[in-house]
This record gives sequence, C-alpha cells and structure tokens, in this order.
Amino acid sequence: MKIILVTSQKGGSGKTMLTAHLAVEAERAGDTPICVIDTDRQGTLTRWHERREAETPQRADVRLEQIEAGLAMLANQGTEYCFLDTAPTISDQTVSLVHLADFVVIPVRPSPSDLWAVTETVQLVKEAKKPFLFVITQAKPQASITAQAIAALSEHGRVAKSFIADRVGYASAMTGGNTAPEITPRAPVALEIANLWVELKSCFPQIMKSRKVANG
Repeated sequence: MKIILVTSQKGGSGKTMLTAHLAVEAERAGDTPICVIDTDRQGTLTRWHERREAETPQRADVRLEQIEAGLAMLANQGTEYCFLDTAPTISDQTVSLVHLADFVVIPVRPSPSDLWAVTETVQLVKEAKKPFLFVITQAKPQASITAQAIAALSEHGRVAKSFIADRVGYASAMTGGNTAPEITPRAPVALEIANLWVELKSCFPQIMKSRKVANG
C-alpha cells in the first residue's frame, strides 16, 4: 500500500479538496482499492464522505493513537493507495503522520502568506527524508504571482506541472459529496485532476524501489 499524506501548515490551501479529488480520481483511473482517512478534528473530509452517494473511495474511521495499526490493517486488506487529510497546523501529530507516509503532497496557494508559511512544512518533510510534491492550488493561470510562486517553490523541491486553477466547481461539487470531474467530466477541472494524478502516480516506481533498498 502507498500512503499519501496531504499536508500544509496554512489553512485554506485546499488540503481536503485535494485529498478528496485525488482519491476519487485514483478510483476512476482504476488504481483500486482506495481509502481515505481524516486526521483533522474539524472533520471536513468526513462530512464530505458522509454526503457521498458512491461507495468508493472507502473511508477508514481510525483514531489517531491507532493510526499505525489502522494503516497496517488496510495494507493487509489489499488497499492500493491510502490518502490522509491533515489539520492546518504543524504538531506532534503531523510529525508522526509524515514519518508514516510514503509520499507527501503540499498544496500551496500562490500568495505571499502561503509561501511564507510553507517553510516549516518543507523542513519537517525534508528532516523525515520523505519525497514530496508541491501542488499549486487556487491559481489564476495568467497571473504573474502564479509564475512567481512556482519559481519560489522550485528552490525547495519539485512543483507539479499540473496546478489547480481557481474554479468555483471544486467547492460546489464537494458540497454534495462529489468531486468536480464527476459533475463536469468534460470541463477543464477533469483534465487538471487527471493530469495531476498521473503525475503524482509516476513518482511511485522510484519511491517504492528506494523503500525496498532501505528495507534490505
């Protein structure tokens, strides 16, 4: 099982939206079975999942103090990918989750406050020696601030080529327990999410190879 942690210190960066959309896209792409875990006490991902009519992706209701055992159980059950949504703060909980993850996705809005806030998250992930990917969210494609954000983030690590544009469709779809590509499969949102999942998934062959080497 591959464990993907979506985390960022900055609130409003799009962690829950990204977790839900990537998990559903993985299901749609046939990379199953998929599971999501909500580790944020606000429970936004949980509320989204409760409103969802589709049975997939599955959600595991795992207490934080039992997260390692819960992940082991999901792996034994044959789960292919597990997505973990996190709280918008850096805490001992976040540190533990980073160490359990195989890959970390760091959503960042193209704004000065988000760029300033990302430093602590990057430091934590690098100290844990975990591979990670920045994903630009709520971006305005033609705005200079988007290009500036990509340039600034590139100094710290890889930035996804596929960024998430500032579109109302993402939030409106989440309200009903869906994702934007499910509501408008031919709209630009569908291509954005599909491309992002393909790009993210392409990182895993090398990651899994490195993990096997590390484990002897």
